[in-house]
Amino acid sequence: MENSNRNIVELLDEKNNKIIFEHLLTLDYKSSEYIVLSPLNEIEAEVTESEIVILRVEQDEKGDDVYVALEDETELYEVFDAVNQIYTEDHGNNNKN
Repeated sequence: MENSNRNIVELLDEKNNKIIFEHLLTLDYKSSEYIVLSPLNEIEAEVTESEIVILRVEQDEKGDDVYVALEDETELYEVFDAVNQIYTEDHGNNNKN
């Protein structure tokens, strides 16, 4: 089964529709934690494979993790750049082996 090695995350959108993602990585950046996801839903079939979703991890009143969309463009671009750096370093290291 191809999906057996993937870290699958199911989230609900604002209309309570289930959206399925592959968890790509978790990142600590500037004292916040972020998750990076890639959409897997059939609805997302039109999306290029390079599309990712970045969400900030926060805790609700019970201490459970909640995922928050980044509304501040500066924060989004900074975290996106950090993610790109990680992927560039990983691919650079893989090419050296």
